[in-house]
Amino acid sequence: MGYRGAVHGFDAAARGLHLGLEVPARIRAHAEQDLQPRTRGGVALHTGGLAPGTEASSAMPTVAPRSAELPLVLALDLGSSSVRAIAYDRLGREIDGSEGRVAYDWRYTSDGGVEADPELILGAAFTAIDGALVGLGPLAARVGAVGVSTFWHNILGIGDGGRPLTPVYSWADERSAGAAAALRRRLDADAVWRRTGCAIHPSYPAARLAWLRDADPARFRAVARWVSIGEFLAQRCFDRAACSISMASGTGLLDQRQCTWDEELLQALGLHAGRLSPLVDLDAPFAGLAAPFARRWPALAGVPWLPAAGDGALANIGTGCVGPGRAALSLGTTGAIRVLIDAPVPDVPRGLWVYRADRARVLVGGAISNGGSVHRWIQDRTALGPPEDVERELRTRPADGHGLVVLPFFAGERAPDWPLEARGAIVGMTLRTDPVDLLQAMIEAVAYRFALVWELVRDAVPAVRQLVASGGGTRSAAWMQIIADALGHEILVSDELEGSSRGAAVLALRALGVEPPVAAGGRPCAPDPSRHGRYRDARARQRRMEAALASLVPIVAGMGPPADRGS
Repeated sequence: MGYRGAVHGFDAAARGLHLGLEVPARIRAHAEQDLQPRTRGGVALHTGGLAPGTEASSAMPTVAPRSAELPLVLALDLGSSSVRAIAYDRLGREIDGSEGRVAYDWRYTSDGGVEADPELILGAAFTAIDGALVGLGPLAARVGAVGVSTFWHNILGIGDGGRPLTPVYSWADERSAGAAAALRRRLDADAVWRRTGCAIHPSYPAARLAWLRDADPARFRAVARWVSIGEFLAQRCFDRAACSISMASGTGLLDQRQCTWDEELLQALGLHAGRLSPLVDLDAPFAGLAAPFARRWPALAGVPWLPAAGDGALANIGTGCVGPGRAALSLGTTGAIRVLIDAPVPDVPRGLWVYRADRARVLVGGAISNGGSVHRWIQDRTALGPPEDVERELRTRPADGHGLVVLPFFAGERAPDWPLEARGAIVGMTLRTDPVDLLQAMIEAVAYRFALVWELVRDAVPAVRQLVASGGGTRSAAWMQIIADALGHEILVSDELEGSSRGAAVLALRALGVEPPVAAGGRPCAPDPSRHGRYRDARARQRRMEAALASLVPIVAGMGPPADRGS
């Protein structure tokens, strides 16, 4: 019987040899930044090592300031590695030179924590707005509204005076896995999933609050209100905070059908609704900036600011995926497939989630925790060679021709199984395995996870016909082809590079009574039937390997035997 190796030749920054691979702090801190799109008129962004010339052949139109059509709006995008402020005109076109962008870093703790300084993020937002207004020059006075996008699932605690008492906690913070297991044992987890649209899982604030209650009870009691970073921004700028239905829907704490905070969960957490922000819809904007900010941004002092909405919902809106026939596939550091429907909340499909864009529109989909981050992991550890050469070689390689099986769970995993803990694995290595083999195996493994989610989404929303891709990872034509082949479905690579920002701009324009054109253009990527067959077999092999290694995960993760973890 022959033997093959597991994870050979990488440095000690990755934990473990077979299981236990995770993205180290310095890589995760830069991964999202480096997978952002290229320059869109104002600030040059990083390319993340993807091959030059592989981006979509066209992009959503930008417009010179002198040709911009009024009214203008400002989109503020609080992303998970940087903050961007971009101005758009009435046709939804980005105004050249109007982008302000500031990056920030997360702290990664030895026990699995992922947290950031909320004041640092707010400072980045304020500086980004400064830059956008300076870029607009005299046109800044023509901005009529501000739309705000925020990354979902973040939470922090503030005191009575609005001062932060905790860091901002990311969805990727793993420390609440034990608390999530305890909640699953205490509550009817399926009933919670049906009501809130969310699994009980460490990625959601519901589990994180349970962990914080037990890990630091004094500070938990001292917090007057638990908020997202977008609510903290509103509290600072307007002296009051409110949580949009959109943001609340991604906490695991919202009753999706009633659009109220879920009483059973709040009781289980030792909270009441008064310790969360009041719920509002996107038609309830803030107005009247606090004096320091009115002096800083006189052009924005009296204009409406929409409550922060979830970035995933806004990405659908920004890329024109606004009906049951058109699904959005996002590939950045992580990945997701989402369908936005104007309908009552459906029964939550097992393995997926249900969130909201607003009180009327529902989002059905699933998220995977590992996307472009695994590309960066390989890039930083191997001698891949020039990006354009790697891209060219990936396009010519046979599907699944490397003999490897990869579980790409470097940052845990979410859909479709929602495990409390997960670790990555690379199985099947030999002395012949080269760096491009590893890269190909990694990005194919991510494609297989997308395929699992895609099948569930199609079952849940049978009307879906078109799949539209956006995000930094779409610059790799080879990766887009691999995903199309794995799914067995054509992908339209969207022309819109800043989906969430444009989605925030679309909502701001609608608040002014303007309906901009729907983003509908892109580059089609058709699947190859023969490669799809090979990938179907490879997907089954990945699932078998996942099941075979499942019993080792709690040992590697340091959480004790499976019996101690709950279901």
